[in-house]
Amino acid sequence: MMGHMTRPKTKKPRTRRAAITSQAKDKFVEADSTYFLKLVIVIILGTLWLKFKSPLTWSDIPFGGFPIGLLVGLAGIALLEKNPIDRKIWYAVLVIVAILSYFVPAGIVV
Repeated sequence: MMGHMTRPKTKKPRTRRAAITSQAKDKFVEADSTYFLKLVIVIILGTLWLKFKSPLTWSDIPFGGFPIGLLVGLAGIALLEKNPIDRKIWYAVLVIVAILSYFVPAGIVV
């Protein structure tokens, strides 16, 4: 009875699509510290506004500020982030922080 040994069974994906999906999940794993650093950078970029002492008007629409950090952040995320799910998260965080920081006295006042 001791002479008979069986090989452990490995779980293989049933379809080619499942195999590709499992490989893709392993491809986008990054360290928690890297993810946190990206989050901090996105939040800081969202708070960067060029605000004006007196609102500028263009076609009777007043502009109190210009979101410099939002534009830089959108371009940076589009160019540097490879994972599409993380890219959507960064876009959402950036836009929410930019909207909230418009009403807070933060930014560069000209």
